[in-house]
Formats: sequence, structure tokens, C-alpha cells
Amino acid sequence: MILGVDVGPTNTDAVLLEGGRAVRAVKVPSIAGDAVGSLAAAVGALPAEPRRRATQLAVGLRVAARAVREREGLARVGVLRVGGAAADAVRPLFGWPVALRDAVCAGTANVRGGGGLSPRDTTPLDRDAVARFGAALAGRAEAFAVTAVFSPADGGQEREAAEILRAETGPDTTVLLSSDVGTLSLLRRENATVLDAALSVLVARVADELTATLPRLGLAPGAAVLVTRSDGTLMSLEYLRRQPGLSLGSGPACTIRGAGLLAGLGDAVVADIGGRRARVGALTGGYPQEAGPGERFGGVPVSLRFPDLITVPADAHRELAEAADRMRPAAGLLPLVLVGGGADGVPGRVLTGFDVVRPEHGDVAGAFGAAASPVGGQYDRIVTRGPGRRLDAVRDEVRDLARAGAVRAGADPRRVETRSEPDLPVPYLPGAVLLRARAAGPPLPL
Repeated sequence: MILGVDVGPTNTDAVLLEGGRAVRAVKVPSIAGDAVGSLAAAVGALPAEPRRRATQLAVGLRVAARAVREREGLARVGVLRVGGAAADAVRPLFGWPVALRDAVCAGTANVRGGGGLSPRDTTPLDRDAVARFGAALAGRAEAFAVTAVFSPADGGQEREAAEILRAETGPDTTVLLSSDVGTLSLLRRENATVLDAALSVLVARVADELTATLPRLGLAPGAAVLVTRSDGTLMSLEYLRRQPGLSLGSGPACTIRGAGLLAGLGDAVVADIGGRRARVGALTGGYPQEAGPGERFGGVPVSLRFPDLITVPADAHRELAEAADRMRPAAGLLPLVLVGGGADGVPGRVLTGFDVVRPEHGDVAGAFGAAASPVGGQYDRIVTRGPGRRLDAVRDEVRDLARAGAVRAGADPRRVETRSEPDLPVPYLPGAVLLRARAAGPPLPL
């Protein structure tokens, strides 16, 4: 038995799955500002007997998204860039909304250092400058974000800088590294790392509250706890602590995935109809279609993966139809799956040209998607083509590292499946290519 919970701003949904089928579902009002209390209320509304057989709890937590949008509960972050003159064209946090930047930034520095695609391109790290930065922010910064040039190829200098910062500020200081984010763009990777650091204190507190509440939920002893992420997969609480930004956008992602699973479809357009707004996305191969480059969250350009969404007013049915049509591929027709509390209020006459599906339990699609999703992992690496270098061997290594990421996130190592994504050329670096892989598998059993 698997228990899925989706904590929304208005309602919290909970669903019990057995054999991939929903056997119980409830919806309760959310408690403002109390995600864990809302979860406990929804779980408590389910019958006690089937709850006792739940060996896994998968939760859609939206506390991180709310914190960024409302600029509440964010930690003050020391932002360290390692690149020196090679990375000073654009200052750290450029393009952030002023209010959000002021809420997050404890100080910034750009120190000499940074790697390249080969060891001969590496500039030694200015350790003294890192130490001075850490000492200056000791007691002022609650966390640090470190971003080095070309760290997706070699994150060694970021790890070195983290050791220095902890030596200056204390061994328990939270220091997050952009090499864990792993994408190429320096600014977007840096921004994602800063958001991770800004969310780290809040997410740690919520994770602690959830862990403390777990024994009172009446689940099977030792039940695993997983949280949703923005690509429609799951991760452990410990993984969430390390990369809280992965939970941004996870609510719509799991709703889209849940809608497809409830409808028995791997490819579809999905519309989640709420009380005030409707979100329209697409399902491709059972997972949310990702937004293209240039995505922002809370006004911040980031290198995170989010579902591609169009948002319209919930009662603007013709706008909804137009948005759904835009989400369809250029060739071929896809069914339209309507879920959410307002799905039954959308008249079929405005959705001509669509095969409309309103699945049972569609009003708890987010909770269903959380319960039915696998644990995920991904990995990116920049490499150079060269004489005698076999990229197939590197691709195998990238897939292995994606698999390792899924295992660290809580997947059963015996059942993880991996796949490579298409190679991408790296702009301005002749011969360089970005190799990417994804992995997913069921959670590690009790």
C-alpha cells in the first residue's frame, strides 16, 4: 500500500494506492502556513486499517515555491563565484527581482580560479580570497552557494572552496555547490544554487517536522518518506535537504503525471482546473513535457527543469481550449485530460476537436501522481571530442552516474532503469558536447 499526499494552498489531497489502483481518497482544507499539519489532517481522514499497511508516503510539498514567491522564510546566502576575470562580465544575482535579491543576499564575491575542459585550462583557486569572504560573512550568512566556471566538468575547486568556508564559519555551515546542479550556463546554474541555499533552512525545518510527525500518522513501521520533484519523479527527504530547488514546480509535474496514469495515457494534453486558475501542460512518454531554455522561477532565470505550462483563468473556457490546442504537437491529435476540482465545470462544447477524458479520482490527480511515481536521478557532463576518445564509454559512465543519483535519492538499486538523452553541442566550445542521462526506479523497499 502506498500513500500519496498533495499539499495545496487551498486543499490537501490524500490517496491510498494498492496495486496501482486508488482504493481510498480524501480532500481536506489546508491549514494556512502549516504544510505538515495539513498533511497530518489529510492522512488522519483516511481509514486507520489501510493506513497501517502503507509502506511508503510520497508527498507533494509546495513550501519552497511559496517561500520564493512570497519571499518568506528564506535564508541569507553568501554567493561565491570562482572564475575571476573570466567570469566578471555579469555580476552574481543579475536579473533577480530586487525584493527577492535583497531578501536572500548576504554578500557576493568573485575570486580567481575555475576549471576548463582539461587540466591545462585550470586556474588555481585563490584560497586566501575564499577565506576572507567566509570570515567576512561569518555570523551573517546562514548558508553559502559556490559556483565555479566549468564545474560540471570538474567540481574539485567548488569542493575545495566549501572546505575553506566551513573552516572559517563552522563545520556545520550549509555550503551548496553548483556542480550538483550540473548544467552548463554559469548564471542559471549559479542562480539555482543560490535558491537551493536560500531554501535550505526552511526545507530542513519542514523535513524535521515531517520526520517527527511520521510516527503519529499510523503507517506501517519504517515507512519510507519521499517528496515530489519537478520532473515528475520522487526523492528522499535527505536529497531534498541537499537540493531543495528540485521541489520547485513539483506540484504541477505530479498532477500532470497523475492525470496520465489515471486516464491510462502516456501522451496527452492535461488541464488542471482549480478554483481560480487552470494550468495546461503536456504528457510525453508518461512524464511532463519540459519547458524550453529561458525558464524562470519567481522571476529568477534558473537551470532547473520545470513542466511546460500555460496558465489561464479557470472560468475562461475558450482560453483554456486555445491553451490546450497550443500544447498539442504540430502533427497528430492528443486526448485532453481534465482533472482538478473544477474539471466537471468545463463544458464539452468549447473543447471541440479534442477527445476529452475526465478520469475517476481526477480531483486528487496530484496525490495520485505522487503515490505512483518512481524515484528519479539525472546527470550531465561536458566532454570534448578528440582523437581516440570514445564517447560511448563516457555515455555509459554518465548513465551510471544518473543511476547513482537515483539510488542516492532513494531508488532500489536493483530496479533502476537508465536512458541517455540526445547529445547537445556546447556553444562557443568547438568539439565540446553535453552528455545527459536520466534514471528512475521504484523506492527501496522496507
